[in-house]
Amino acid sequence: MISYLKRGKSAADVAEADGKVRQTVEELLADIERRGDAAVRELAEKFDGYAPENFQLSAEEIAAAIAKVSPDDIADIQFAQTQIRNFAEKQKECLSDLEIETQPGIILGHKNVPVNSVGCYVPGGKYPMVASAHMSVVTAKVAGVKRILASAPPHDGGPHPAIVAAMHMAGADEILVLGGVQAVGAMALGTETIDPVDMLIGPGNMFVAEAKRQLFGRVGIDLFAGPTETLIIADETVDAELCAVDLLGQAEHGPTSPAALLTNSKTLAEETMAEVERQLEFLPTAEIARQAWQDYGSVILCDDIDEMVKEADHLAYEHVQVMTADPDYFADNMTNYGALFLGPRTNVSFGDKVIGTNHTLPTKQAARYTGGLWVGKFMKTCTYQKILTDEASAMIGGYCSRLSALEGFAGHGEQANIRVRRYGGGNVEPYGVVAKR
Repeated sequence: MISYLKRGKSAADVAEADGKVRQTVEELLADIERRGDAAVRELAEKFDGYAPENFQLSAEEIAAAIAKVSPDDIADIQFAQTQIRNFAEKQKECLSDLEIETQPGIILGHKNVPVNSVGCYVPGGKYPMVASAHMSVVTAKVAGVKRILASAPPHDGGPHPAIVAAMHMAGADEILVLGGVQAVGAMALGTETIDPVDMLIGPGNMFVAEAKRQLFGRVGIDLFAGPTETLIIADETVDAELCAVDLLGQAEHGPTSPAALLTNSKTLAEETMAEVERQLEFLPTAEIARQAWQDYGSVILCDDIDEMVKEADHLAYEHVQVMTADPDYFADNMTNYGALFLGPRTNVSFGDKVIGTNHTLPTKQAARYTGGLWVGKFMKTCTYQKILTDEASAMIGGYCSRLSALEGFAGHGEQANIRVRRYGGGNVEPYGVVAKR
């Protein structure tokens, strides 16, 4: 039986907070749609204290920002982007166009077509998320997106040099220094100076995530991503120090970032809780991590491995790190997760920054129905059909005529009937039904 040694906020408390965010975002987006650049500039000044004449960087401004980045940092960015690009290219190879002849003279197929334009949001509130530029822009470029607009908040009163470098090196066509709801709103809705995109990409805080949710339909989105979540699945084969480091390493993302330990060892659970408190005494980002752990942290005790699998699938967390005697058992049996990190030698941070898998992943149990960002998210699988012979057109037309009549669609039926008459020499009456032979 599952028991909680520590619980985070209740679902009701979380829902109340989400409701306040929802109303705020709705008002901000309406203002951006109504007043365009003027609203964006006011919001940028209010939230970031930064409102230049033009939020889009010129080629000279991009070059000046990149010049501030050390050669070592440039090399590390290049290494990370190479890993992400290599994996994305291999994923793209899994996507194949299709064309088959299903009946004599009838051709069906599909093509994988990249979307024309995307807006890639790179978070930069508490921390400049340089890696998010790799994850979104590199992957979009591999997919073949024609126009890639990237946006990140200002840092210390201007563009963050490393983020700009990462965006540019990844292949962004336009770079904005703009954050929060005003950034995703401007990219999705368009303003006098910012052309709208077809799709929004990237993680963000609760306001950015809610803005993407509200804009979905007006534009496409990758998935609901943020705030970040981490689930550590562990047994007695690992120690409390490692568990605590990995919990706090993700809790530092923000004060609303859930971090959970799922274990079948009460000893490990209790020792990890104590170790978390110990590490919070000297963790440089303890102010944020402590609040996240206090409000959203949980420790869950299960009877056995199978109960751990069942509970992990119920939680459907974004990051699931498995440190057990047999981590592959979880890979073979779990179905709901954003990404798995199998064994103690790897961890969520490797995935966040450099290893090659994408770090934009589903949160808030969205892993029940979607995976994370990958090349396929930028692709539309579009079908087509063609008929090569008169005989095939008349044959399929007869079936369509009768099936349309079954549903009461006279106009649909006539689309079939006219082809039976023209290509098959049939004598079906207008709005009649083709007799079955």
